[in-house]
Amino acid sequence: MPKPEKIALVTEIAEKLETANSVVLCDFKGINVEEISELRKRCRESGVTFRVMKNTLLVRAAETAGMEGLEDYFVGPTALAYSEDYSKPAKVLKEFQKEFQKLTMKAGYVDGQVIDEEGVKSLADMPGREELLGMVAGVLQAPISGFARVLNANLQSFANVIDQLAKQKGEAA
Repeated sequence: MPKPEKIALVTEIAEKLETANSVVLCDFKGINVEEISELRKRCRESGVTFRVMKNTLLVRAAETAGMEGLEDYFVGPTALAYSEDYSKPAKVLKEFQKEFQKLTMKAGYVDGQVIDEEGVKSLADMPGREELLGMVAGVLQAPISGFARVLNANLQSFANVIDQLAKQKGEAA
C-alpha cells in the first residue's frame, strides 16, 4: 500500500512536470556530494529544478503528467532537471558535464516528444529564450531604423540644397 508521503510527492512532481516545457533525465553515477551540490546550485541560479528520486516514483509521476515513452530511461541512478525554459536544463547539464565529465544525459521530453541524448545535446546548443527574444527584436527593429536613416538622409540632402542656394544667393548679392 502506498504511503501518503509518496503519493503527495508523486502528485507534486507530476504537477511540476505538466507545467515544464523541457525535462532532461540524467545519470549522476560517480558524482560526489560536493559536485552534486555545485550542480544543484547552478540549476537553482538558472531557474532549473533538479530532483533525484526513486525510479518507481519518477515513472508514476511521468505517467500522471502524461509523459509517455520515458519508461525505458528510468534505469539506474536517474535525476530529473526541468524548467519552463526549453533549453535551460539541457544547457546547465551540458555545461556541468563538460566541466566534470561525470554526468550522462539519458533522454529528454520537449513538447510531448521524447528526445534521445543527441537531441538533448542539440537542445543545449540552441539559443536561450532571452537570446531568441533579442534576435526577434533586432529583426523587427531593422526595417524601422532603416526607414529612419532614409528619412534623415533625405532631410540632410534637402538642408544641403537649401544651404547651397543660400550661399549662391549671398555671392550674387
